[in-house]
Amino acid sequence: MPAREPDHSTPTAGLTAGWRAWLRLKQSTASDADDIAFDMTAPDPRELWVPAKRRLLAQVADFLIDHDLEILPFTLSIAYDCVTGGSPNLAQQIHERAQKGLPVTLRWLEDAHCAQSRDATAEAIASLVDQLEHGMFDFGRTVAQARDATGTYSTALESHVADLHSAIPGPELVARLAVLTRQMLDHTREVESDMARSEARISQLQSRLDDARHLANQDHLTGLPNRRAFDALYDRELREARLAGETLCVAFCDIDLFKRINDTHGHPAGDRVIRYVADTLGRIADARCHVARHGGEEFAVLLRGTSLADAWARLDHAREEIAQKRLVNRSSDRPFGRITFSGGIADALAFATKSDALKAADEALYAAKSAGRNRILIAGDLPQTLRVVA
Repeated sequence: MPAREPDHSTPTAGLTAGWRAWLRLKQSTASDADDIAFDMTAPDPRELWVPAKRRLLAQVADFLIDHDLEILPFTLSIAYDCVTGGSPNLAQQIHERAQKGLPVTLRWLEDAHCAQSRDATAEAIASLVDQLEHGMFDFGRTVAQARDATGTYSTALESHVADLHSAIPGPELVARLAVLTRQMLDHTREVESDMARSEARISQLQSRLDDARHLANQDHLTGLPNRRAFDALYDRELREARLAGETLCVAFCDIDLFKRINDTHGHPAGDRVIRYVADTLGRIADARCHVARHGGEEFAVLLRGTSLADAWARLDHAREEIAQKRLVNRSSDRPFGRITFSGGIADALAFATKSDALKAADEALYAAKSAGRNRILIAGDLPQTLRVVA
């Protein structure tokens, strides 16, 4: 039976041709009849990784262009980490800042990157501190128990030594036993003394660990609790407020036009302004009110057992105190002008989750900025136009 000619007009033929192309098979021409030859040439590696590199470089370039950043080793590194997923937290901060319409400047990137590095270091220190503290607590408890046991043993030995000395039969044997027991008694007393010294040393280390934990939770510039400490405080205050049936308010405060201060007076002067605002807000803090530096020029406040109206009044008093001052840059004798901050406050217990309450306070802060700055707004009480903006 004669061989059938291939029918290239059928769908199967088209599919076959597609598979030939994908498998790098070469269809014969009329001159070489029905022979099919394999193209065994290995694929060029450039065909595989060059397109991927081009796409990655385009993403890095888009990141720099979208945020109007200069092409510097630092910005290139940040862009690469953000587009490749190497720094997800920083990428999320940049995304949130862009959504608010705020610029992602070189200075902001430097601060955010440094804060992220400090937070990572603080997390590692805090974790180490917790592990050491747990191990030392167990060791200290064991030492205390051993010391008590040796004290009891020493008392018993002393009693036996007294009985042996008073025994009449076998004076030589009794004397030997008395000497041996006395040696054992002296040894246990030495061990007891060593344990007492170890326990005192553990107490000293415990105090140092407490200091280390404090440093891990403290903002280096202002001395306020940092963002990590704020998260822990929030969890604790939320739990205690619910158990006690008390109110809990959470607020964000952000220095207005802070970039202008940095650009006009320099970053050291900007740091002094941050410290001044931190000191003013810090004066409203007490056992039931916590103020923390949340990052950059932003502060977070927790107020337990305080109504929204009273919480607003306390924050607004601090805002007014700052706004009435006229600060001067002592290094240049140039006035800073009016320093103000805006704030947003929310009832933490009115929301299903911690994140929802924080988001509400943040949206109220953004609405305060949009309404002209230098004001405190309460989430849920915003005017309709501002609620749409937020």
